[in-house]
Amino acid sequence: MKTEREVKNGSAEEEREMKRKRVMERSASPPPPLGFNNPLLPLANAYDDDDEDEENDKRKSGARASGGKDNGAGNGNKVGGEAEKELDDEDDDDDEASKVRGKHSRHVEVRRDCPYLDTVNRQVLDFDFERFCSVSLSNLNVYACLVCGKYFQGRSQKSHAYTHSLEAGHHVYINLLTEKVYCLPDSYEINDPSLDDIRHVLNPRFSRAQVAELDKNRQWSRALDGSDYLPGMVGLNNIQKTEFVNVTIQSLMRVTPLRNFFLIPENYQHCKSPLVHRFGELFRKIWHARNFKGQV
Repeated sequence: MKTEREVKNGSAEEEREMKRKRVMERSASPPPPLGFNNPLLPLANAYDDDDEDEENDKRKSGARASGGKDNGAGNGNKVGGEAEKELDDEDDDDDEASKVRGKHSRHVEVRRDCPYLDTVNRQVLDFDFERFCSVSLSNLNVYACLVCGKYFQGRSQKSHAYTHSLEAGHHVYINLLTEKVYCLPDSYEINDPSLDDIRHVLNPRFSRAQVAELDKNRQWSRALDGSDYLPGMVGLNNIQKTEFVNVTIQSLMRVTPLRNFFLIPENYQHCKSPLVHRFGELFRKIWHARNFKGQV
């Protein structure tokens, strides 16, 4: 005969054994699916794979241009044939990935005519702002609405630019990196020479011959509001008591060797410092003769 204590101990051990089995079964089984949709998932796919590939190709072309010419013997960087080999390997991987995607990629139609080109408002365009989506605050695949001047991300059906085109009736957008212009929600590319002036304001370009003639041909330019300005002598926006910085920048703009160097991006395309590239962009905007406004 078992005593009362032995019976209680036996039942306690059985209860512990059952709990241990339940814990093991629970840990072995896969977690149950969530009963709600993640509200952040649409933002994760807010831009097209095609646009992402275009931007990656543009970045990769810049990296390939600098890969064979950089000499990193002093800092231990990979150079020459080794860097080119790595870039070729990346290209092969991208080609395989594109083959796997296959049917998921779309062919973008290119048109010369667009019925919405007359809605483009150059008066509101200002490309001096930081390139962030005004809704998601993302800096990936950002487009500028050429009707209202606001920045939006992506152009797929789940993107903020696509939604803006439906809600506001604004249909013409430019990719701030690739400089390609699209019509939304139809999602075709617009190839019209009348938009070249917008591309030049977005990314001013100078040839070496133009740089050599800057001091010889000093001509006034006219902004869209009718005001005249002299390239290289434009005003700078004052943001929270930055007058002393503006004066320093304007003084540097008048140093001829420094100006001639930064007006040609090829001179510093191998530099990895973002500050150098941003400073060069500021130089080109200040000396650009086709700006929409007389200040930067």
